[in-house]
Amino acid sequence: MENGHLGIGAAFVDALLGYLVVFIGLILLMCVVIAMGKIMVASTKKAAATVKMTAPAPAAAPAPAAPKKLAPGSAGEVKLYDTDPRDAAMIMAIVADKLGKPLNELRFKSIKEVK
Repeated sequence: MENGHLGIGAAFVDALLGYLVVFIGLILLMCVVIAMGKIMVASTKKAAATVKMTAPAPAAAPAPAAPKKLAPGSAGEVKLYDTDPRDAAMIMAIVADKLGKPLNELRFKSIKEVK
C-alpha cells in the first residue's frame, strides 16, 4: 500500500469479502423469515384444531325461508367462490366503470378467485 492506494489484488479481496458479508447476511435473514413463517403456520393450524374441538355441534337445519325480494333494478344473486364480498363489490364496480354502464344494468352470475 503506497500513499493510501490499494493494489489490484487487495482491492479484489476487499470487494470479495464485502460481497460475501452481504450475501451471508441475506441468507441468514432468509432463514429467519422462513422459520417465522413455519412457526406462524404451525400456530395457526394448532389454533384451528382447538377451535374445531371446542365448537358446539350444529343445530338442526332451519326451515327454508321465504324467497328474498330483490332490490329494484337488481339482477339477482351473485355466487362467490373463495372471494370476500367486499372484493366482489369492488370487482363489480370496476367492471361497470370500465364498461361505462350502470351497475344495475349488468348481471354477474358468479365471481371466483383464480389462484
